[in-house]
Amino acid sequence: MDRFDAMSVLLAVVDAGSLSAGARRLNAPLATVSRKVSDLEKHLGARLVLRTRRGLTLTEEGRAFVVASRRILDELDAAERQAGGDYGALRGGLHVTAPIVFGERFLMPIVPEFLKDQPDISLRLSLIDRQLSLTDEHIDVAVRIGHLTDSALVATRVGAVRRVICASPDYLARHGVPHKPDDLARHDGISFQGFATAPEWRYRRDGAAFAVEPRPKLSVNTTEAAIQAGLAGIGIIRVLSYQVAEHLGSGALMELLPQFAPEPLPVNVVHGPADPLPAKVRCFLDWVAPRLRAQMAS
Repeated sequence: MDRFDAMSVLLAVVDAGSLSAGARRLNAPLATVSRKVSDLEKHLGARLVLRTRRGLTLTEEGRAFVVASRRILDELDAAERQAGGDYGALRGGLHVTAPIVFGERFLMPIVPEFLKDQPDISLRLSLIDRQLSLTDEHIDVAVRIGHLTDSALVATRVGAVRRVICASPDYLARHGVPHKPDDLARHDGISFQGFATAPEWRYRRDGAAFAVEPRPKLSVNTTEAAIQAGLAGIGIIRVLSYQVAEHLGSGALMELLPQFAPEPLPVNVVHGPADPLPAKVRCFLDWVAPRLRAQMAS
């Protein structure tokens, strides 16, 4: 059994979500893909995936083996590309991730120009409101909002975003406008959970930070759902400034308590500590950083 090939097949199946989807991604017969996964499990003496009608689920052993397989195949790929001089070539796949609204607002308008300038590079853009592991998910570049907790990442600052709280004019007409953070305790709030950099109900007063939350009226797990609930007049929302820029500009939402807002959050483009850094990654970083700075400054 070719263990590297078996690892690649397993990762394709896991990333695609099912054996059949993995087979389509690999352009291989379903029977062949299924057999290779089964042979790998027999070789290891452990069940890696649990097959269900909805797809498959990794076992505990499977999750550990997938992480190890990604690392091994990444290192093998890097060694082969470096030995073949590919580290200096502007070609191949490039995996970039960013928060959903940020990616739609800032990255998507400029990505076509990059791909036009670099026709031999193919870009995979994963927009998701949670931080993905660059190592586990085989990601080359990520946009991170907030203070970085992983000291191993190499970061390039491209801007900052404000944390804002806002509500619809209809809600404020019915419940009144809060004039100080303490007033929020008497208001309805929309809680947004599921994203590590979701703004907190945190404010500044005389240089000290403190937190006051509205009454929990609705809890959602996506930014868009929170914004739609705010537009519908359900309660007060806390978001990042760029996520509601158009609604604030049109008057559909009104910013509250700006004089108490906390310091803006940094926005960084990050990558792992590769040495040497592949040319395609360096090319993308050098190209995207100044363009993001210009967009965020405007």
